[in-house]
Amino acid sequence: MVDVGDKPPMKRKAIAEGFFHAKPETLDRLTQGDLPKGEALAVARLAGIMAAKKCDELIPLCHTLPLDQVTVDFERVEPDRLRIEASASLTARTGVEMEALTAVSIAALTLYDMTKAIDKALRIEGIRLVKKEKAEAR
Repeated sequence: MVDVGDKPPMKRKAIAEGFFHAKPETLDRLTQGDLPKGEALAVARLAGIMAAKKCDELIPLCHTLPLDQVTVDFERVEPDRLRIEASASLTARTGVEMEALTAVSIAALTLYDMTKAIDKALRIEGIRLVKKEKAEAR
């Protein structure tokens, strides 16, 4: 693991995104909460947040971080495409990019799991870091 002990604590934030592709009628059902497995967006949001909190358990050599906030949001950007955005923030000696990326990934996988019974053409694409910020801690 990288030694970050000599770095000063900074306010840090990372934003990641990914896209969940499905048939338009699948996304209609997903946004209406009408899926065999239930309310997929709420479950995916919780799964993403929980995954960010466990990032150090999922990714070898990832630091355990005291997260201040994690958010996971969904936006339908096309009839067959849902954008997933996650942000994570904290005050620490190391960045929070992996937590935001993990939140998006697990949220997308949760949506996949909850819709696979009704749509065989699902895809997850474009998971990436969108932005990272840091500023002196007060």
